[in-house]
Amino acid sequence: MTTTSAAPNGADGPSADPNYAKNLQRATLAASIGSALEYFDFALYGLATALIFNVLFFPQGDPAMATVAAFATFGVGFVARPFGGLFFGMLGDRLGRKFVLIVTILLMGGASTLIGVLPTYEMAGIWAPILLVVLRLLQGFGAGAEQAGATVLMAEYAPTKRRGFFSALPFIGIQAGTLLAAVVFSILTTLPEEALMTWGWRIPFLASFALIILAVVIRAKLEETPTFVEMEKHDQVSEHPVRELFRNGFPGVLVGIGLRMGENGGSYMFQGLALTFFVAVVGPDADKGLLTWGVTIGSLIGVFSVPLAGALSDRFGRRKVYRAGALFLLVYSIPAWWALPLQSHALAIAVIAVGIGIAVATMLGPQCAMLPELFGSRHRYLGVAMAREISAVLAGGLAGVLGAYLIAITDANWLVLGLYMAVLAAITLASTFLVPETLRRDLTRTDDAVKISSVEAGDDVWLAGSQGTGASTVAARTSFTVDAEAARAEQAVRH
Repeated sequence: MTTTSAAPNGADGPSADPNYAKNLQRATLAASIGSALEYFDFALYGLATALIFNVLFFPQGDPAMATVAAFATFGVGFVARPFGGLFFGMLGDRLGRKFVLIVTILLMGGASTLIGVLPTYEMAGIWAPILLVVLRLLQGFGAGAEQAGATVLMAEYAPTKRRGFFSALPFIGIQAGTLLAAVVFSILTTLPEEALMTWGWRIPFLASFALIILAVVIRAKLEETPTFVEMEKHDQVSEHPVRELFRNGFPGVLVGIGLRMGENGGSYMFQGLALTFFVAVVGPDADKGLLTWGVTIGSLIGVFSVPLAGALSDRFGRRKVYRAGALFLLVYSIPAWWALPLQSHALAIAVIAVGIGIAVATMLGPQCAMLPELFGSRHRYLGVAMAREISAVLAGGLAGVLGAYLIAITDANWLVLGLYMAVLAAITLASTFLVPETLRRDLTRTDDAVKISSVEAGDDVWLAGSQGTGASTVAARTSFTVDAEAARAEQAVRH
């Protein structure tokens, strides 16, 4: 059964309903703060992993292997994320988006705060890395549904014609969180070495507590999304979203994973691995604090480029903008990693800034609306969470530990890392040819966008008059088909 949505799916947008406009603003703020906290913690952890945790939490008999071990704990958080996405995604589709977003922010933020009070290897021996791993698991478990929830929340609240722009706004929080982490870490590196290694690094983790309180207060006042309210009204809430997802929505999960490989992997390679690589090449002369300004500037650019890319996807379509970002990263990968070992701090800063602020951000902008549009309303939260978090393990989590290992065994060979990033970008580029255009899709629909027949692919998926690209082209680009006669019969009943 397909229902008619409330204000978000209408043409008038937030101006038509003052109450809706107020909730849209509140939803944007609630999602933004959660995104900022998540990426503040993860960017901070990535920076600390490359420069601090490898020294404080692991034995120093082999510094290169200590760095690999430190990045392994970074990757452990990603391993927990799919399990968190599965658990909380199921709850989000059964109990609502708001409840889950309150729980995940408490779990994720609480674990981050506790990292700030951990003993070091010198203080507690083997218990130091064990406790670090436990907190990373809890942090990852909560984060596994946090970003998916923010994505679904904004897509279901946003007015249809501007869904790309509004859905991208909370992801300014990603850039803001990354920017804040980079700025804080740059300031911390100005401390004397002894102060930084004893107490200075703990301050930003402990400060996460303030963001937790603010996020919980805002989210507690938020109303449930219009789409979920409609589902409850028409008794469409799924009792078994996991079963439905694996029976009907798995193609969307697979394509979603592919779409995220270049964006997520590229992001973490530029944020953390590029710093490790530069330090390995330059040695003691590398200015760690100066180099983090590449992440800072890239995140600042992203504050503007992410919503711009989202807005462009409202005009030109999700796939075209996403494809442009993936193609840029593919072309950029080899020159970027070739430039890093030239031992110029200014050039390294520029390489990282462009990678984060343009290549990654151009994919992230349309992704904010596109992933929720791929899934039907009954298992949307779970579908987005699975696509996001499985890709986070394969791309983001693996990028750190595999990249650090490649640096160690290849004596910091730039070509190997450039090819690695290019492969991730190529996977994403190819994935953009496996999805139909989801622009202005009705989010109250219970069926998935990635599947089916030329008849269904053309219904509410393509805009009328979309430059002559018909539904048959969509069907040709997608391998997930059903009987055409059955689809036509369903279409006739619907109309």
